[in-house]
Amino acid sequence: MKLPKICIVGLGYVGLPLYIEFSKKYSVVGYDTNQKRVEELRNGRDTNDEHEDDLKEISLNFTTHLKSISSCNIFIITVPTPINEDKSPNLEYLISSFSQIGKILKRDDIVILESTVYPGCSEELCIPILEKISGLCLNKDFYFGYSPERINPGDKKNILKKIKKVTSGSTELIAKKIDDLYKSIIEAGTYLASSIKVAEASKILENTQRDLNISLMNEFAFICDKLDIKTNDVIDAASTKWNFQKFKPGLVGGHCIGVDPYYLTHKSQKLGYKPDIILSGRKVNENVSGFITSKVVKKLIAQGKIISKCNVLILGASFKENCNDFRNSKVNDLYNGFKEYSMETEIFDPLIDPDLYLKSLGVRLITRINKYDAIIIAVPHKSFLDMDIESFKRETNSVVFDVKGAFSNNHYLEL
Repeated sequence: MKLPKICIVGLGYVGLPLYIEFSKKYSVVGYDTNQKRVEELRNGRDTNDEHEDDLKEISLNFTTHLKSISSCNIFIITVPTPINEDKSPNLEYLISSFSQIGKILKRDDIVILESTVYPGCSEELCIPILEKISGLCLNKDFYFGYSPERINPGDKKNILKKIKKVTSGSTELIAKKIDDLYKSIIEAGTYLASSIKVAEASKILENTQRDLNISLMNEFAFICDKLDIKTNDVIDAASTKWNFQKFKPGLVGGHCIGVDPYYLTHKSQKLGYKPDIILSGRKVNENVSGFITSKVVKKLIAQGKIISKCNVLILGASFKENCNDFRNSKVNDLYNGFKEYSMETEIFDPLIDPDLYLKSLGVRLITRINKYDAIIIAVPHKSFLDMDIESFKRETNSVVFDVKGAFSNNHYLEL
């Protein structure tokens, strides 16, 4: 095989760390259609607040021009795969990226997909696009691989090179070459899957399992509410058994756990099988924001408050703590839920660009915290843990809902 000249297609949470690690050993070009993102990276700036220091240590070669990546012989696709409003897979970014690469694909090139897809998507959708546009034939003229991303935004410990990488390829020889390529940058090693479809399914299983485990804890939290006991007290007691898995209840959003199961259920139902347990778990997790809203409103009513005259502060807008990624965050569901009760509702999150949030969701994040009838600690960023939550209360009996039980205050409501 020729010396690798790698192109990373998509420079977000998944693509950028790949670019950084591969750049330490190979010739690499980063390609993205977002001109603003490319210009920021050229200037050594990562607005995702994940890799700014890393950018100082490598050569920066980013482009928006297809011609600039035409000499590459390995293309690694890391574009988003979200869902539509009806929960069906949104493959717009995937189709667009493969259509672009198809225009410059050459003999002996290798295309590797890292984006999460349903099992079979590579063979049913991606490869046919490449063949149609390039006029080339898989395993005769070009080759394909799938290696699912395992990036965890905000996690400074479990970084790309420390997480074992699943790999696969369209032939045994190519699968081995792809595995060796990743092995050269992944300190934790690799796992060569038996087929592309197995590798695709493994990624879906990882996040579906986590989704179901959290849905169990959320449903248990609903039951604990009826029993008038704290879920976290029960979890702490149960955790004393050696084989108990300590999952916690909470809002389930983001671009993985709250999305990937729908890719699996979509494919499953296309094949004629209704995955009842997975769909049931998704339903439970989608209902958590409604449960929180209802619980807070009932508590305020019990205090004799006029709901339409109450105001609410939501702390945190991202989908998880200590990161600024708010894609598919369920905090927006909380916001809309309180607004339906005509409650004045504000969101505070110092990690998120207010202009970007306003442009994306039409909600203006506040920069100054006032006094409130209800305070929802939705996303416990580290900076929030040092805050005096009591100082945000309008009255001593103002309601505080600590979604993840981060403050260990017996007077705060929890899931």
